[in-house]
Amino acid sequence: MPLVLTLDSADRTPIHAQVERGIRAAIAAGRLPIGDQLPTVRQLAVDLRVNANTVAKVYAHLERDGVLETRRGVGTFVAVRTVAEQDLALRRSELRRIVDRFLAELSSHGFRVDEAVPEIEARRQQGA
Repeated sequence: MPLVLTLDSADRTPIHAQVERGIRAAIAAGRLPIGDQLPTVRQLAVDLRVNANTVAKVYAHLERDGVLETRRGVGTFVAVRTVAEQDLALRRSELRRIVDRFLAELSSHGFRVDEAVPEIEARRQQGA
């Protein structure tokens, strides 16, 4: 299944951050399982209609974070990650920050948490 990312030109978030967020979301949702190969930098840049340097920057950042791994001459893959105890605390902290941003965004658009939960559940069931 090809990697499907959506960029929003109306979003103030920089393109590289939108691409990174999309890749991380695809991995978290299971659309990009561990070991799956990602498109080449050039191919993803063409698909998204962005500069190849933008995609290369995202891949490099995700590789430094241990999310992706590049196998020379083969391609870029979702990395196998082992989560140490220290990493668990960092992950929980990051999750809290993400949830805080999500709740603030919901509120700024006039939504309540109980309105979002069914949508989140539907997405989880779809594997999105």
